[in-house]
Amino acid sequence: MNKVTHIREEGPRERLLMYGADHLTVRELLSVLLSKGTKGMPIERLSREILMYLQGTEGLREATIDDLTTIEGVGPAKAMQIIAAIELGRRVHFEKKEEGYLIRSPEDGAEYVMEEMRHLKQEHFVALFLDVKNRVLSKRTVFVGSLNSSIVHPRELFKEAVKRSAASVVCVHNHPSGVRLQGA
Repeated sequence: MNKVTHIREEGPRERLLMYGADHLTVRELLSVLLSKGTKGMPIERLSREILMYLQGTEGLREATIDDLTTIEGVGPAKAMQIIAAIELGRRVHFEKKEEGYLIRSPEDGAEYVMEEMRHLKQEHFVALFLDVKNRVLSKRTVFVGSLNSSIVHPRELFKEAVKRSAASVVCVHNHPSGVRLQGA
């Protein structure tokens, strides 16, 4: 007599174990994170619905608990899991750049702040305070402006530099409108 056994389709958890998280899609990562769906809403469908409702990863990054709980199958607990995972990922990513990062060129300074400033919706004027060997002592947002302007008084910048005993300062600002001005 032939015995028929049920072989489970390879799901996101199994794929993560076999191939690693970097081989999963965003939808699959969301499925693993949330673990299970709800009655009438399997996890694969729930993950797809979340990404469709939020219009992809940028919407997911910007989502609030209120945004998430408006999606059928997402209650406060699942919404908090998602928000916490995104914040944890953000912190892990940014904390790799500890104090002591060496700035040798304008590109080094840009690389140090680029990921953090890339998605900001307002202009931010950020200062990197360096020691005598051009290592970062600290980073501080000196001023937050509007969508297209950031006005900083030199007094604020110098006050922070003196307070940190900085030997030099690198000033950086973003262009959330996407428009770069000549000489900016």
